Amino acid sequence: MMLRVAGRRLVGAASGVGGGEAAPVAAAAAARRGYHERVVDHYNNPRNVGSFDKDEADVGTGIVGAPACGDVMKLQIRVDEGSGRIVDARFKTFGCGSAIASSSVASEWVKGKQMEEVVAIKNTEIAKHLSLPPVKLHCSMLAEDAIKAAVKDYEAKGKLAKADE
Repeated sequence: MMLRVAGRRLVGAASGVGGGEAAPVAAAAAARRGYHERVVDHYNNPRNVGSFDKDEADVGTGIVGAPACGDVMKLQIRVDEGSGRIVDARFKTFGCGSAIASSSVASEWVKGKQMEEVVAIKNTEIAKHLSLPPVKLHCSMLAEDAIKAAVKDYEAKGKLAKADE
C-alpha cells in the first residue's frame, strides 16, 4: 500500500503536481518488498512521463486498466507518418510501483521502432527485464496491452483520415 501511495505522488511530481518526497519512501518500501533494482530505478526515475494531445493525427493513445488492482495506464506514441517509426512516447500511470516501472520500460522500448516491431513486444519480456514477481505480472500485461491499444488507435486515425478524403 505504501508503494502505491508513493507511486501516485511520484507520477504526480514528475508531471508537476504534488511534492517530490516520494523517492526515499519508495526506495525503502521497495527494499522491504524485495523489488528488483530496475523496478526501483524506473519507479524513482520514470522515463517519458507526460502526454501528447490525443487529437493530433500522428499520436496514438492506449488507455488500459485492471479493475482488480486499480492500475490504469495511458501510453501515447508519436509516429513519423512517412516512415511509420515511433519517434516519441509518453505515459501516465496510476498504480503500484511495478505498473509505473512497466509503463516506463514500455515507453522506452517503443521509441525508434516500427509499429510492426512494437506490437511484438510481449509482457513476458517486460516482466523478465524487471524481474517482476508472479503477483505483479498483470502490470507487464497492462503495458503490452497499452502498446497494442496505442498502435490500434493510431491506425484507426489513419483509416478515418483516408475515409474523409
